[in-house]
Amino acid sequence: MLTRSRRPAPGGAAASEEEVARALVRGEEWALAELFERWGALVHTLSARVLGDRQDAEDATQQVFLAAWRGRDTYRPERGTLPGWLVGITRKVAADALAARARCREPAAAGSTFPPAAAGPHPDEVLDRILVARALAELSAPQRRVLFLAFYEDLTHAETARRTGLPLGTVKAHARRGLLRLRRRMDAVRYTP
Repeated sequence: MLTRSRRPAPGGAAASEEEVARALVRGEEWALAELFERWGALVHTLSARVLGDRQDAEDATQQVFLAAWRGRDTYRPERGTLPGWLVGITRKVAADALAARARCREPAAAGSTFPPAAAGPHPDEVLDRILVARALAELSAPQRRVLFLAFYEDLTHAETARRTGLPLGTVKAHARRGLLRLRRRMDAVRYTP
């Protein structure tokens, strides 16, 4: 049932996440608008990074909020936050979009932009890569370089020290501190459906 009531604004205060959730489940339109205002950018960014196309990301963003509205009675606050719920819907919509893209694609020609479906990463892996890339961007430049050489170029600490000109102990320290910061960051943003 759709209700056109307005957002409660005692003294102009913004509605809490709990109030927005309850209003959304009741079918109050303002709650959907509030949901989009607060987390539309998050949904769009995740969609754009997974799908790699601005127009597809805009379409996916609309689909996510439409799915959130239609499935509003399935939201359970004890299972997670509203943004977490939206990220879960975004993952599904992005996966569906990638699957549709794969179904429509002709057999891959040489130089094709998209790899064959069997070789492509799973959308959850893509989202995890996005989170790792964001976390890496927050590291200092030396830590980021050391971890890049270790994991992406598969260099040992000694090889990394030779390549960068840093002392071996410094390379090891950057690797350890960088990994610890990555772990803390990933633990902070990890979403469990």
